Amino acid sequence: MFTGIIEAIGRIDKVVRQTHDLSLVIDVGQLCLGDVQLGDSIAVNGVCLTVVSLLGNAFEADVSIESLGNTNIGAFTVGSRVNLEKALTLSTRLGGHMVSGHVDGVGHVARITKDGRSTRYDIDAPAELHKYIAAKGSITVDGVSLTVTALRPEGFSLNIVPHTAGNTIIPEYLVGTSLHLEVDVIARYTERLLNAGSVSKPSEPASALDKDFLYAHGFTGRH
Repeated sequence: MFTGIIEAIGRIDKVVRQTHDLSLVIDVGQLCLGDVQLGDSIAVNGVCLTVVSLLGNAFEADVSIESLGNTNIGAFTVGSRVNLEKALTLSTRLGGHMVSGHVDGVGHVARITKDGRSTRYDIDAPAELHKYIAAKGSITVDGVSLTVTALRPEGFSLNIVPHTAGNTIIPEYLVGTSLHLEVDVIARYTERLLNAGSVSKPSEPASALDKDFLYAHGFTGRH
């Protein structure tokens, strides 16, 4: 689990493409790897990846075909900058919201406009995610915990303040940039609970308690 508070901006140092998947070597910039061990998780643009090798100020991670099919990681190139966050611990401040690191869909920047000292980003999101997105609710964009400022027919809007802009890759976005979206996990579980009663139950076997059963066991006579 993660909080959506970005700890550092990293850079893709190496992309090794295999037959069906790939491996990444990521320079972590200012992120401290002193407490990171093999098998630990680090969110890369909101995608939970497992550390398979530590290489000084970098780490290596494998990206499965499943992850490639649900993210834009396949478009990463050497030099691409990425948001990084280590998995939270029991002593971590939850400054953002509960983030799983599992991408629900890929959105796109539709419009960018200045809005006072902040910048407004209008994001187009896959239609199937709209029901999970609420005004003033939380959403994760490329691993960043953000507040939805408005809903749009095609998705939602965000206002990015200078601090967030200065500590993430968001200022690099252009119209058309693709983004990893993760909706609030509470919204997903709420939907599951509300729909639990509508799940069809397997057919129950017919009762064996009939007249023949009662006659065979001496409870009644045949008529």
